Amino acid sequence: MNTTKLLDVLRQNARLSNAEIAVMLGETEQTVADEITRLEREGIIMGYSAIIDEEKADDNAVTAMIELKMTPIKDRGFDDLAHTIMSYEEIDSVFLLSGPYDLMVTISGTSLRNVALFVSERLAVLDGVISTTTHFILRRYKEKHHVFNEELFDDRDMISP
Repeated sequence: MNTTKLLDVLRQNARLSNAEIAVMLGETEQTVADEITRLEREGIIMGYSAIIDEEKADDNAVTAMIELKMTPIKDRGFDDLAHTIMSYEEIDSVFLLSGPYDLMVTISGTSLRNVALFVSERLAVLDGVISTTTHFILRRYKEKHHVFNEELFDDRDMISP
């Protein structure tokens, strides 16, 4: 069984049945089921989630990406602070980065003010955090291969005069 192809199919649509995936991959339904079970057991597949158009679901929803500069701790690096940050309920994702910032945090909130207060009162004051930069998502165009508001885009090629 080609695990890479199976994971690609699940990334596109995790709601497909094992029978549908089996047809797509030219495998038996049992082979697909066994492979998915193995991938879940080994922690390769960690969960399943829906991609939500937050603008349609809630006009007031806000998503922000926060870059953090930090001081690493000897023999621990950024791990302790990353674990502290990811324990906050408001935090969606935490990533260690290369480049001028050390961590990227994504957060969802009910207003710009709530997110700003969370950053200023809970993140920026943590020991080891040197600075934060907050970017609010104004519009989603594409997320995890799914295009938002496709009706806004014309599939015809651009023709220049």
